Amino acid sequence: MKIPVLYIVIPCYNEEEALPITAARMAELLDEMTRKGLIDEKSRVTLVDDGSRDRTWEVICALNAKDKRFEGVKLAHNAGHMNALWAGMRMVCDSCDALVTIDADLQDDVNAIYGFLEKYREGCDVVYGVRNDRSSDTAFKRSTAQGFYKLMKKLGVEMVYNAADYRLLSRRAVEALLSFGEVNMFLRGMVPLLGFKTAEVYYERGERVAGESKYPLKKMVAFAVEGITSFSNKPIRLVTLLGFVCALLGAAMAVYVIVSLVAGHSVAGWASTIMSIWLLGGLQLIALGMIGEYVGKIYMETKRRPKFILEEYRK
Repeated sequence: MKIPVLYIVIPCYNEEEALPITAARMAELLDEMTRKGLIDEKSRVTLVDDGSRDRTWEVICALNAKDKRFEGVKLAHNAGHMNALWAGMRMVCDSCDALVTIDADLQDDVNAIYGFLEKYREGCDVVYGVRNDRSSDTAFKRSTAQGFYKLMKKLGVEMVYNAADYRLLSRRAVEALLSFGEVNMFLRGMVPLLGFKTAEVYYERGERVAGESKYPLKKMVAFAVEGITSFSNKPIRLVTLLGFVCALLGAAMAVYVIVSLVAGHSVAGWASTIMSIWLLGGLQLIALGMIGEYVGKIYMETKRRPKFILEEYRK
């Protein structure tokens, strides 16, 4: 196998504090791997500015001016983490033999890329970076993350446990992934659908090199909902099942009322009436909300809006 041209795609949103540290580590990594003959000297780092509000683009431009191995892709507005990754992959697909996606905070161990390349040389088109453990997470984040993976598995979604968006994709894997047409993207569920030969490389996750997390609880919940509704219709079926259960409870309540009247209980219980109203009202709202999630996705898909709008590309 010839020495591959490797591109490292890094989505950036308000990362002006972390980028200088990240760039220094990436430059060192490229030097090491090139010197060892693991990657071609044409290998690059592509930094995707996802509509940042700070000086992220200015930092990227400065890095590009100093070292042409750093490319910059500027999106015209904040398209979201998944779309920023998609934009980076689309821009570099024709120039690389393989690419790695990694976040700018460098919590993911960059040394795992050596393992990625080893698996790639063995013929793997997809190599997942998988965390050894979640001891560095808070108890809340650890329990919710594990619960999310277990829930997705029960819903029938194929995912790699404890694997995020740190992975290597061969060029043909990227081309196959880019052929997917959906607007509502959940890459952690889409990549396993490719079907190519895969492998896993385990690593320890560290702390952010600088700056603050760009994924607060609100975004994590939205991410989980996006993943569930993008890959499974089981929630709709569960709502239907819940409707049948409520219908049975209503029938049981009717029998109870008739028996009470026959037994001479003339005063109907207001508590049971109120509870029934609240129960059914709540279930109806849940069902409407769940249906609304899917209708909203259909609405977005039919618009066929572009996943991102490119403002500038610096090579």
